[in-house]
Amino acid sequence: MTPLLAFMCLIAYALGSISSAVLVCRLFSLPDPRLSGSGNPGATNVLRLGGRGPAALVLLFDVLKGTLPVWSGYFLGLSPLALAAVGIAATLGHIYPCFFGFKGGKGVATAFGGVAPIGWDMTGAVLLTWLAVAVITRYSSLASIVTALLAPVYAWWFKEQYAVSVTLLCALILYRHRDNVVRLWRGQESKLTDKRR
Repeated sequence: MTPLLAFMCLIAYALGSISSAVLVCRLFSLPDPRLSGSGNPGATNVLRLGGRGPAALVLLFDVLKGTLPVWSGYFLGLSPLALAAVGIAATLGHIYPCFFGFKGGKGVATAFGGVAPIGWDMTGAVLLTWLAVAVITRYSSLASIVTALLAPVYAWWFKEQYAVSVTLLCALILYRHRDNVVRLWRGQESKLTDKRR
């Protein structure tokens, strides 16, 4: 690992460790998303707790946590695999935030932000897949799982050199959703339309 890559991974992890869900909930005087609803500090849980406005802010900030370091690494000339390391570092920061007791979210929005710099075609395919599954099933987790399974295929189709990088990032997302898979199988998973518990 080069000094530049190590520095970028450190910056990406630190940026990813800023829990926008917790901060936005504090700003809007909402319950702590780590202790309320699903217990997941992410946009979906904030949507249930506070509505579309706060959830949209969380989603925007979480996406930027992945996009900014990866985009910066791209302009600094990092290789596709190095960019994958930066994206994974940002996503790990979101999942295990050092500033918030290492208890974070699933990392979907941050991972999406890390994939977005690949190009509009790739970004559009990933976004449309998530939206289609979410609208049809009303399960945010299922939409994330299906998208993570298909994103490497999209990467191979649009920009083959990033296929391995995207696959590594998606593997992390799928690992984080292993409990959701069990709940989906048992019919116990919460839907997007479910209200605050």
